[in-house]
Amino acid sequence: MLLPELLQYNDVGLFALRIAVAIIFIYHAMPKLQKPEAMAKGMGWSTTQVWALGLIELTGGLGLFLGIFIQLSALALAADMVGAIYYKAEKWKIGFMAHDKTGWEFDLILLAASIAILLTGGGSILQLF
Repeated sequence: MLLPELLQYNDVGLFALRIAVAIIFIYHAMPKLQKPEAMAKGMGWSTTQVWALGLIELTGGLGLFLGIFIQLSALALAADMVGAIYYKAEKWKIGFMAHDKTGWEFDLILLAASIAILLTGGGSILQLF
């Protein structure tokens, strides 16, 4: 190991990951909640499905950000990303990387980050529940 002295800061790294993932999910939830009809049309889903997805992303993101039910939030967001990858890769035929839209590489890293938070508890910094 090149820098073993940095291992004492694991919780700082997990906190940074948790906050970054939270901000991304909260940001991506807003259009689904503010304009569900437009998002539904673009996704080929019902307005109710889009609104529910936005609610999952918002509450999961807030859970990570505020340190409330971190593992449950991470589990919900990981499931969200499994669905996103499935839809992009199988239903919408979007490649891993796409030049005109976001491929599913972004969803894959969010899935991995959510799993890391789920399995580690997201670190000990700012955990309320």
